[in-house]
Amino acid sequence: MSATLGNATLLDATLTHLRALVSYDTRNPPRSIGTGGIFDYLREQLPGFDVKVTDYGAGAVTLYAVRGRPKYLFNVHLDTVPDSPHWTRDPHVLEVTEDRAIGLGTCDIKGAAAALVAVANATEGDLALLLSTDEEANDPRCIAGFLKEGHKYDAVIVAEPTRGEAVLAHRGIHSVQMRFSGQAGHASGEIKVSDSAVHQAIRWGAAALNHVDSLTHERFGGLTGLRFNIGRVEGGIKANMIAPTADVRFGFRPLPSMDPDQLLETFRTLVQPQPVSYEELFRGMSLPAGDVSTAETRRLAARDIADELGIPVGNAVNFWTEAALFSEAGYISFVSGPGDIAQAHTADEWVALDQLQAYAATIYEIVNRGSA
Repeated sequence: MSATLGNATLLDATLTHLRALVSYDTRNPPRSIGTGGIFDYLREQLPGFDVKVTDYGAGAVTLYAVRGRPKYLFNVHLDTVPDSPHWTRDPHVLEVTEDRAIGLGTCDIKGAAAALVAVANATEGDLALLLSTDEEANDPRCIAGFLKEGHKYDAVIVAEPTRGEAVLAHRGIHSVQMRFSGQAGHASGEIKVSDSAVHQAIRWGAAALNHVDSLTHERFGGLTGLRFNIGRVEGGIKANMIAPTADVRFGFRPLPSMDPDQLLETFRTLVQPQPVSYEELFRGMSLPAGDVSTAETRRLAARDIADELGIPVGNAVNFWTEAALFSEAGYISFVSGPGDIAQAHTADEWVALDQLQAYAATIYEIVNRGSA
């Protein structure tokens, strides 16, 4: 069978599996995902594999499938974001046009899962897959549960939309909820610094933005500066009343070379009075994990593996992936998958057919030559 015919056949098989995977509702939230449904389908499609399905509760389920003694683990999440009212078609019915496959999760990242299943059935080589369902919302459990089992792999390759390139570095992500406290009163008199919680919050915001500006020239692996956003501010009652409380939710995305704990403490202590409550809601470490020296060593090791596997190395990215969780646990890890992040989380989400075909062909070659 020629390479061209082989690639076309792989694409057809990938689209068949993608049609099935898209038909299963794995939106997160509401995160109502069980061990049947999509997992029953996947079990049937992986003959010859040792398959283990684990339910970590609250819609967090993994399927771990192994054939032979593979060197690398391929990880893909099966959950999707909710569909928006702007969809012009049924998000759970795959539509294939001349150049794209349209459906919820096609780009992020069921397309990769479908390609991996297609390759699994087109080859007999060693292969390990970890499919999970809790990447798209807070309270992640799948990867943490898997890591406790202590599996040995030379590297973990996490599928996200990277146009088939190997992404070796990305930012971390942290979100914080905090509250300032003041004293309610009439606004006609002199207002001291500690009186108005809203004034405290505004002063904090100005100080935080100034601190972020001071980090503009920090860099790692092609990324520069700290990404920061004040996402929500609530407080006060009306214009002539001093605000007794103010709540602020903010997030930041550090470089791998930045210490997130130090940043968290800096933001907490920027102004006086300090916030009366300060809670980190979500923490996702950067990729690679570790101090500057360790992160760079891991980045170079991931680059060598990508080169060995024939995966072109791309630029670092600003979005977060679960590859950081594997890196934090000590694995060499990088990100590679079909599709463009610009199409992820959009109405009428789509993935280009040539991206699916190229990704499937790359995985096919890796498995066939025994590197997987």
